Amino acid sequence: MRSVRLRILASLLVLAIAAIGGWQLLEAQRDENRTITVGTTDTVTSLDPAGAYDAGSWALFGNVFQSLLTFEPGGAAPVPDAARSCEFVGNALTVYRCTLRRGLRFPSGREVTGADVKYSFDRVRRINADVGPAPLLDTLQSVRASGLSVSFRLSSPDATFPFKVATGAGAIVDRTTYPTSRLRADGGADGTGPYLLTSYTDKQARLTPNDAYRGVPRDTGNPVLMRFYKDSAALRKAWEARQVDVVTRTLPPSVLAGLSPSDPDQRVTEADSRETRNLVLNVRADSPFHDRRVRQALAALINREKLVAEVYQGTADPLYSLIPAGITGHTTSFFDAYPKPDPHRARALLDEAGVSLPVRFTYGYAEGRGSGTVEAAELKQQLEESGLFYVTTRAHERADFQRRYADGKLDAYGVGWVGDYPDADTFSGPLVGTGGSLDNGYSSEQADRLVQDSRRHEDRSRAAADFGELQEIVARDVPLIPLWQRKEYVLSGEDVGGAQYLSDGTGVFRLWKLRWI
Repeated sequence: MRSVRLRILASLLVLAIAAIGGWQLLEAQRDENRTITVGTTDTVTSLDPAGAYDAGSWALFGNVFQSLLTFEPGGAAPVPDAARSCEFVGNALTVYRCTLRRGLRFPSGREVTGADVKYSFDRVRRINADVGPAPLLDTLQSVRASGLSVSFRLSSPDATFPFKVATGAGAIVDRTTYPTSRLRADGGADGTGPYLLTSYTDKQARLTPNDAYRGVPRDTGNPVLMRFYKDSAALRKAWEARQVDVVTRTLPPSVLAGLSPSDPDQRVTEADSRETRNLVLNVRADSPFHDRRVRQALAALINREKLVAEVYQGTADPLYSLIPAGITGHTTSFFDAYPKPDPHRARALLDEAGVSLPVRFTYGYAEGRGSGTVEAAELKQQLEESGLFYVTTRAHERADFQRRYADGKLDAYGVGWVGDYPDADTFSGPLVGTGGSLDNGYSSEQADRLVQDSRRHEDRSRAAADFGELQEIVARDVPLIPLWQRKEYVLSGEDVGGAQYLSDGTGVFRLWKLRWI
């Protein structure tokens, strides 16, 4: 009888353990299906990879689309994603060949081939949208595809081409659903990335894991709802009301400055950032900044330390060069040329230029994200207190702002730049190369040559001398004035893990790393 009772007790214990295990499994499955809400002030300017070249759009693209290559957290060199392998052919750095993974499928079920990759790159260059990524592919001459193989022929040696392939410019689209010569306008986006975009408005994007995904991440994480807020104050309100589980770019500086890693109710991640801010000057013939001496005078008046302290409260660092600190090739060329605000020197430059004083100009900026309005007011004050400039500040909706400066309708404008990849090249050619993304009319044969020369070095440390000389030219010509370099902050609730991998300066926004814990 006793042995029967023992067997019964043992059976009950087994059932209890199984019940506990089943409950834990059920809880784990429930957590996998729970949506994580991410808040940001970034905006998506286009759902079509051929039509957007901004951090907000690319953050979404990196989760919905797939590129041949990507960056792992903290990585300095790209690794295969949609590709099984990629490499330069020979030592000339003018032919780059990739082989796709087998079994990649679009949401329609159609298998991805090299023809889709060729179509995607050709389409970006053919459409050449005003605010699209075509300038990033300036060395791409032609693309050939056969089966799962793709070959890129470059017009000149470009060791950074693999880095560019890993960005949103290299997003692979379905050639049967994306128009050949115009942007897709039906509000859809269907790639082979870790997530499927199931709904989108200008206020939010709903993402569900793509079970068919094959790439670097081993799994695709939780469902995600991305919410886009009109400004940092609205994002702050949503965070304090716990309407979002994770917050990234950008909370107000006053909130960021007061964060404490020891707060038990939240997790705080502070990391290096590749985000910079530049005051861009329109150098066209009809602009007040056509004369280089007027631009130099402006540079001689900017007080970065005051700007960073009063507007950003220590959440950014003063930037004195085109290339930010932490990137190989960084110098302090603007500090060397303009070591402190100097109204007397600025006046002498303006007198030499023979312009009427005060020089009047309009400064434009994108409304909503960050502290653009406060920053504009601080710059206006710094410049006008010298009596040498009179500044009219104007805020524009982001897409309208981009169109305006692309059309040359702004005298000066503040532009944030998030590095596309962890290399100095992303802060050189796209910003100061002829036909670059800032659309300010600047062109320099010497600068273009240095950008091209820097791309001849597969060992990127050997390009430092070229970048050093380039930064001296920019400080002399002043097509832009570097202002600051931001620190990266990500906040999450105590029950969300993986936020430390969300954004790390590589240009990849890893929503799939977020987990309930």
